[in-house]
Amino acid sequence: MNKTTSSRQFDVVLWGATGFAGKLTAQYLAKTSTSEPLSWAIAARNEQKLQTLQKELQDEFPDATAPEIIVAESFDLPSLKAMAKQTKVICSTVGPYAKYGTPLVQACVEEQTDYCDLTGEVQWMKDVIEKFHEQASEQNVRIVHTCGFDSIPSDLGTLHLQLHAMKQHDAPAKEVRLFVQSASGGLSGGTMASMINLFEEASQNKDVIRTAMHPYSLNPPEKRHGPTQLSDNRYGHDDLINSWVAPFFMASVNTRVVRRSNALMDDIYGKDLRYSEAMITAKGAKGALASTAITGAFMAFGTTMAIKPTRKLLQKHVLPKPGEGPSEEKIVNGHFSCLLVGEVDSDKIKVKVSANRDPGYGATAIMLAESAICLAKDRAKTAKLDYTLDGGILTPASAMGEVLIARLNASGVRIEVK
Repeated sequence: MNKTTSSRQFDVVLWGATGFAGKLTAQYLAKTSTSEPLSWAIAARNEQKLQTLQKELQDEFPDATAPEIIVAESFDLPSLKAMAKQTKVICSTVGPYAKYGTPLVQACVEEQTDYCDLTGEVQWMKDVIEKFHEQASEQNVRIVHTCGFDSIPSDLGTLHLQLHAMKQHDAPAKEVRLFVQSASGGLSGGTMASMINLFEEASQNKDVIRTAMHPYSLNPPEKRHGPTQLSDNRYGHDDLINSWVAPFFMASVNTRVVRRSNALMDDIYGKDLRYSEAMITAKGAKGALASTAITGAFMAFGTTMAIKPTRKLLQKHVLPKPGEGPSEEKIVNGHFSCLLVGEVDSDKIKVKVSANRDPGYGATAIMLAESAICLAKDRAKTAKLDYTLDGGILTPASAMGEVLIARLNASGVRIEVK
């Protein structure tokens, strides 16, 4: 157990607090502090913007614990280390992480400060694993990526399903499939910026493409193999749910995170786990037509993004910019629902993950904030779980598991057996 942070000034420091996702996360932390003791700070490079946000939070949540202010720079390691040594956890919303994230991870590992973020950048996560996993593991520092819509529904949903399967049947499901049933909300400018950066990196480095395409690229080196997996771009009729499906654009990230969780947790789901994701269209001819149309659009978008001139046009005229996001009305009225299905001894087990918030922002802010609070306050609880790890480059399941599931269920992001 890491005792270094027990006497630090803050439970959580929110890095990138003045950005779009950062402000939503700050609002959630402020609201939470009205009912749960929380010492926290907001951090960014612009002190004036931080002061404005601090006042806005105090006006909106007069009973909340007022956050302190910390100023630091993304590429100034000493300032990042000075920030890290003040807190138990740093919660980062600053992306693309491949551009801005590595120095902060380094600072957290060296100062023995836990960390969580929203990245879905497989190529960067692989780089972080190779650079810092061993040191973080030795020092009991938990670096936890993908603590938003990618990939908490996938990662914790699979964990919840498999724990239920083992409780009921003494065996995990050999195959789990996630289906996006519905989702409503605005596009994330941050996610688009990360995707653009991925295509730009891939155009210059073929290893990035190999990493993105390898189904086990985030597994430990000795476990980068396993059974043949269904395509991340799969479409057609799925007999498991008797419906037509189309590709889900986050599948290439989420599937690798779930497989890393399994590998880190000593193959708790079995060494031959098959895991895949898709988006439900509908049954019958309507579903078939929608599956074909969505798949065509998905492939066309990928082709357009892969070509530099057309990528630049999309970036300039179509895609949301970093820091941009949907209106408050879309965030509040948005929603998502995912269904995970596994089968053991002819018993079909289903887990639903859902929230009445926009998945990319509203629900993601809840998931990220609760992850940060869980890391800061619940280490003793997570340490009692027989599958979690004390340190390393981890996943939500392998770092926090059922403890985080309980927090999310209490906060409005539901993860439950149907």
